[in-house]
Amino acid sequence: MLSLLSNVVVNAVAIWVATLIVPKVSIEGGTIPESFVALLVVGAALALVNAVVKPLVKMLTGCLYILTLGLMALVVNALMLKAAGWLAGQAHVSFDPGPFFWSTILAAVVVTLVSIPLNAFLDSGSDGGD
Repeated sequence: MLSLLSNVVVNAVAIWVATLIVPKVSIEGGTIPESFVALLVVGAALALVNAVVKPLVKMLTGCLYILTLGLMALVVNALMLKAAGWLAGQAHVSFDPGPFFWSTILAAVVVTLVSIPLNAFLDSGSDGGD
């Protein structure tokens, strides 16, 4: 349960950083508490999409990963951001990962680059003495 919660928080922080850096990526929440809740909802949506949809897409596009030497991961991550944006919209949270190609791919890169060290920091902080 703690792992799921930390994943949601890491995703929320990464999406927040992406909204600060990438020009056409936005999340609308109104007040600060509403923005915080909106970021958590989008973080949860991204965690859900990454847990359920992404493994299926990676399995179906495995040959393209090899053919493009891993660059397909950028497109898949951008698609996962779009899917998370749609899912958050179903919860009445306005998250726009930008017009598809460049801004969404750049947002996916930012989310990945922010979440990797945050996840590594959180994993190093756990005991790990199974």
